[in-house]
Amino acid sequence: MNPKIIKQLQSIVGENRVKTDADSLLVWGCDWTKHYTPCASAIVFPVSTEEVQAIVHLANVEKFPLVPSGGRTGLSAGAVAAKGEVVISFDRMNKVLGFFPADRMVQIQAGVVTGQLQQYANERGLYYPVDFASAGSSQMGGNIGTNAGGIKVIRYGMTRAWVLGLTVVTGKGDILRLNKGMAKNATGYDLRHLMIGSEGTLGLVTEAQIKLERKPRELRVLVLGTPNFDAIMQVLAAFQATLDLTAFEFFSELAVQKVIVSGDVARPFEEATPFYALLEFEALSSAIEEQAMQVFEACMEAGWVLNGVMSQSETQARSLWRLREDISETIAKFTPYKNDISVLISHIPAFIADIDAIVQTHYPDFEIVWFGHIGDGNLHLNILKPETMSKETFFAKCQVVNQSVFETVQKYEGSISAEHGVGMTKKPYLGYTRAPEEIAYMQAIKRVFDPNNILNPGKIFDLD
Repeated sequence: MNPKIIKQLQSIVGENRVKTDADSLLVWGCDWTKHYTPCASAIVFPVSTEEVQAIVHLANVEKFPLVPSGGRTGLSAGAVAAKGEVVISFDRMNKVLGFFPADRMVQIQAGVVTGQLQQYANERGLYYPVDFASAGSSQMGGNIGTNAGGIKVIRYGMTRAWVLGLTVVTGKGDILRLNKGMAKNATGYDLRHLMIGSEGTLGLVTEAQIKLERKPRELRVLVLGTPNFDAIMQVLAAFQATLDLTAFEFFSELAVQKVIVSGDVARPFEEATPFYALLEFEALSSAIEEQAMQVFEACMEAGWVLNGVMSQSETQARSLWRLREDISETIAKFTPYKNDISVLISHIPAFIADIDAIVQTHYPDFEIVWFGHIGDGNLHLNILKPETMSKETFFAKCQVVNQSVFETVQKYEGSISAEHGVGMTKKPYLGYTRAPEEIAYMQAIKRVFDPNNILNPGKIFDLD
């Protein structure tokens, strides 16, 4: 990068908060995806909204692109700087700015880690419910940028449901303070919701006002083994008819095998079964717990469940959750090719059958790990790279069949990306979920907020 620009960046944030060494460019220039080689030109660490604004103004004058970087846990290359961009890291914008007890609301900077927010809420007798495996390192700004979901969506919804206000620096360098934390505000367009899920292409989130909830009480976790995937859907319907679930997850036997081999997690019960359901609910009374056992016994009698176990302590509940939560980290060493897809719950049995036929036809020798948030229609299809195959060959093989997978998603009017965002990895397939007219409107909105196309260019879609 031009040394003059480096000096200008240093004048904004200080000399020690601009990094250009090779190690830093590699670390902060990527996310968890392995599809693209990071090629950042500099990493900048602002500490305030005003510093972010000054960086954006400079980028507009000097015409260099910016990539926002949070916890770098993304899975769609939305935070990868692959074309010489300057990376804005929010690592140092990690402060809790205020707490509003009467509103059950906390104001934070974008770099606050998800787990940090969860702990802050817990210490005040409250709860932040958006949760996932990367909560210990993902940052709230990134969660907002992708509208992150996770394991509690069936009860609590996506990140969008918990954002009461945002402070954003647009691509033009304007500071917008959106909604200001209000629960009710009927004054025209709510631009906050344009920013949520926009992957940093319209503006950079620097602060957020986040709603909190009461803590769940007396949680119980059930892990049930099923003979096939169709039984998972029967179990979901049976339990939802009786209980208010806080989570309903599923995973395959291969997923269990990988988790057990790699760590200190035990099988939930002795016998292996083709699929497993993990569900969680609040046992606020003995009657509710008894209802759960009655549904469990009915599912056993119907043949939908072969075996099961219910947690009797918080320790056992955490251990059972690890069967699901440890999957992503466990399979990461296999360089998985991930598909994060969703359809209406009503379509899932037929959809799974179609996808499974495609996978078996094209990947007969590959290991396939299924898991996901079945309670909200979100499936994770993970194809594991054989040890003897190069990454390039493996990804090329997987991409060949993507068209068939996404054509099936389109057939059921589903989404090619349920919660991971589009980034660069899903960009070629956006048209399977969004109509050409929708994409054209998105591009037009991008031009309004970021006329010089400096914010995360080439993510979600390309501009003509």
